[in-house]
This record gives sequence, structure tokens and C-alpha cells, in this order.
Amino acid sequence: MAVKSVSIRIEEEMLRKLGFVADYEGRSVNSHILVLIRKDIKAFEQIHGTIEGKIQPELNVKPTRKTNFEA
Repeated sequence: MAVKSVSIRIEEEMLRKLGFVADYEGRSVNSHILVLIRKDIKAFEQIHGTIEGKIQPELNVKPTRKTNFEA
């Protein structure tokens, strides 16, 4: 699975508030935005039908962490 980056323009106060909510939920801003996107896709699909693709919105889609194992 390829993980892509997206850049957005956001008002400073809105970003601060988003960070507050994310912190309250125990998430980073990035992870919280992914939660919001998943909820939006799920709501859209419930009304309009499934969007073609392999990844379902309820899955936790995060890039895997790289680990270094020493032998």
C-alpha cells in the first residue's frame, strides 16, 4: 500500500483547536485527521454506496514503523 502526503492550508486558530481535540483524544493531529476522513468516507458510503477500492474506511490505515533489529 502506498502512503501519500497531502498539504493543506488552515487558519492558525483552527489548527490550534484541532490540535486540542486531537490531544484530548490521545492522537496526533495527523492521526485525528485520518479518523475524521474515515468517518466522512463511511458516512458517504452509507448514503451513496461503496466506493470501489480495497481499503475500507473502518480500517486503521497507517504507515508501518521501520524497526532495526540487531542480530
